[in-house]
Amino acid sequence: MSPLHVVILAAGQGSRMKSALPKVLHPVAGKPMLHHVVDTATRLGAEKIHTVIGHGADQVRASLNNESVNWVLQTEQLGTGHAVAQALPDLPEDARVLVLYGDVPLTRAETLAGMVDHLGEDNLALLTVTMDDPKGYGRIVRGNDDRVQAIVEHKDASAEQLAIREVNTGILAVSARRLRSWLPALSNRNAQGEYYLTDIIAMAVEHGLSVNVAQPDNVFEVQGVNNRVQLAEMERWYQAQQAERLLTEGASLADPARIDVRGKLTIGTDLWIDVNVVFEGEVTLGSRVVIGPNCVIRNSRIGDGTEIKANSVIEDSVIGDQAEIGPFARLRPGTELANRTKVGNFVETKKAKVGEGSKINHLSYVGDATLGERVNVGAGTITCNYDGVNKHQTVIGNGVFVGSNTSLVAPVAVAEGATIGAGSTITRDVGRQELAVARGKQRNIQGWERPEKTR
Repeated sequence: MSPLHVVILAAGQGSRMKSALPKVLHPVAGKPMLHHVVDTATRLGAEKIHTVIGHGADQVRASLNNESVNWVLQTEQLGTGHAVAQALPDLPEDARVLVLYGDVPLTRAETLAGMVDHLGEDNLALLTVTMDDPKGYGRIVRGNDDRVQAIVEHKDASAEQLAIREVNTGILAVSARRLRSWLPALSNRNAQGEYYLTDIIAMAVEHGLSVNVAQPDNVFEVQGVNNRVQLAEMERWYQAQQAERLLTEGASLADPARIDVRGKLTIGTDLWIDVNVVFEGEVTLGSRVVIGPNCVIRNSRIGDGTEIKANSVIEDSVIGDQAEIGPFARLRPGTELANRTKVGNFVETKKAKVGEGSKINHLSYVGDATLGERVNVGAGTITCNYDGVNKHQTVIGNGVFVGSNTSLVAPVAVAEGATIGAGSTITRDVGRQELAVARGKQRNIQGWERPEKTR
């Protein structure tokens, strides 16, 4: 089969967005629209992805600097036909070419695969959709035999043609050889004064090619974004699909309209997810996980039976089974919690490995630290891991009890079974089963008078 090349049109300014950011970089589900389209082209197995850019070209390039994309510059925006023509020099003669749009982010790869799989020299594939209100869209004109004859843009359509409800999505597939023949013949004699790519439909019919039509399952698959209202509608539709998927896979949602999935979320069964929970990046949730309201979980793995209480933030962390997190906990990157651990309210961890059954109950900071099993960390404890230049490690053995308001000045090690008295500042290692107390001597001064404000 001939190679598939995808041309993505992403040169428009998007003035109706009222933004300095190029339109195709506005996000849906936490990812720029153009990135969605590039990902779809990749899933289709495209040999090469050609992205036509113009407005904000440098910003668009920078947003995809890790992607294997061939950038094509369109210095003047003279229409879709002119845009595709800019990519012609980079298209092999034997290629199948699929044209997509950087502001149409949610077309499914499965919808497009049916278009391109049977594409050859004797046909052209076109994606259309039937709409209740087709205002603004090019109409699909069919002949008496019901075959597609042409596409007429809304501004050029007659009253009879405006009554047609089947419209053009702009997405089509054709051989590169045909494009080389047809694009130079396009005319800009129309209401917009532009070179329409859609005019090649009539050329295909004139040359005896069949026009194979496909339609998406939902109109939102081919919905373009021209303003922030449409962007918000697209976001809600996407999130509704994610909520439906989670419900069918075994999660209960307090309110399916109040959950955001901005990445890839994999789940077990019998989960409970409360309102306003946001998932970002790649997140895996085990079975019987309970997540309270207003939590943010990013690039993390959560074990079976773990409960995450309200208003907790978890990022780049791994949590074992039957752990208890929050409320108001913050797990920063590099946190690893073993089974049956507890990180309570107003606790922050960073690059912390916490052993099975250990507890950091409240109001503490544990960073650059390794805790063994069954460690109890009292309220107000901090690991002083940063000396202003370098980070240092704190190592706490199994069964250690750390009293409240303790400062562990790293590098420092506390051996198995040791106890730290409350209010201590620990600057030296503590041995096995030792009690360490490091406090200033208390003085009680009799007859002391408290200062009063000067009147």
